Amino acid sequence: MVAADQVEQQILHGTQRGQKDYPFDDGHDPSRPAAFWFQESEEGQILFVVFYSQACRWSQCLGCNLPAKTSKKHVGFRSLMAQVDRVLGDPAVTQRAASLRKVIVSNNGSVLDQQTFSSTALIYLIARLNERFPRLGVVSLETRVEYVDDAELEFLARALAEADTPTQLELAIGFEAFDERIRNEVFLKGLKLEQFEDLCRRLAFYGFRLKCYFMQKPVPDMTDEGAVQDIHRAIDYLSERAQRHRLRINLHLNPTYVAYGTRLEAAFVQGRYWPPDLRDVARAALRAEGKSIRVFLGLSDEGLACAGGSFLRPGEAGLVARLEAFNRTQDFNLLREVAGA
Repeated sequence: MVAADQVEQQILHGTQRGQKDYPFDDGHDPSRPAAFWFQESEEGQILFVVFYSQACRWSQCLGCNLPAKTSKKHVGFRSLMAQVDRVLGDPAVTQRAASLRKVIVSNNGSVLDQQTFSSTALIYLIARLNERFPRLGVVSLETRVEYVDDAELEFLARALAEADTPTQLELAIGFEAFDERIRNEVFLKGLKLEQFEDLCRRLAFYGFRLKCYFMQKPVPDMTDEGAVQDIHRAIDYLSERAQRHRLRINLHLNPTYVAYGTRLEAAFVQGRYWPPDLRDVARAALRAEGKSIRVFLGLSDEGLACAGGSFLRPGEAGLVARLEAFNRTQDFNLLREVAGA
């Protein structure tokens, strides 16, 4: 284990390299999660939980200010376990306990990084999920690839198998952009295709699932058409990998908002960046029709956009409603309606 002060220095170094100037939320009550909300998908109702923990150790990604909702200081396992109890005891969650089909576990970083998210708390979470959600079908863990440990995953999968219904394990990773130069040289994601290919093979071996987060138009000076084409290439690539490895893959497509305290905000203020249009998001996602993957559209800026920097614009409630309906049904006719609106 790395000393706590070294982890903090890694976080601050990444923040500095990414040229970010947001503060961390060090004053947050450590017994409370950062946030949780519900989503609807073709699989059923989803509980999305963001636990309050120590921030992402990478912290460099150009347009990301998610660490602003976490702490640069260590958050111990007792606090994380208290957060688990608080979420699962919330009336909004208990009312849905019998119908929830999926739980996405996030800490705005990597829940498989033992330095920033306690293994004790993660095991406790799995036990509580087994206990509270009788129809749970999938548990999705957000992480960077470098923290994936096969022995840990196998143990977690065995624990999930003890639930009332068979519960699958899914890993959710940030891919962000398909273009290698944009992803690693401009956005500073630090993810090589070789790493991703290896992850696909490992997950397929165990029969686990994979979710890949992509951002449409994630960097300045990227055209709207270039952004659509990047997602098209990603869909083609992931569909081929799903077929090759017989791996269930979900592409989670997030229209990029302008995150405060980042270089993307500076570009936005300078007039060098504008968030994508929802019509282009629909046009990009249409590529998945007939492919071997599923697509989910992220339609919230989570309150992290700077003033005027959200992709959600006045008068577009009808478009959002159609895209939300697509998430529930995978009816591509809804995307065609939005793309042609």
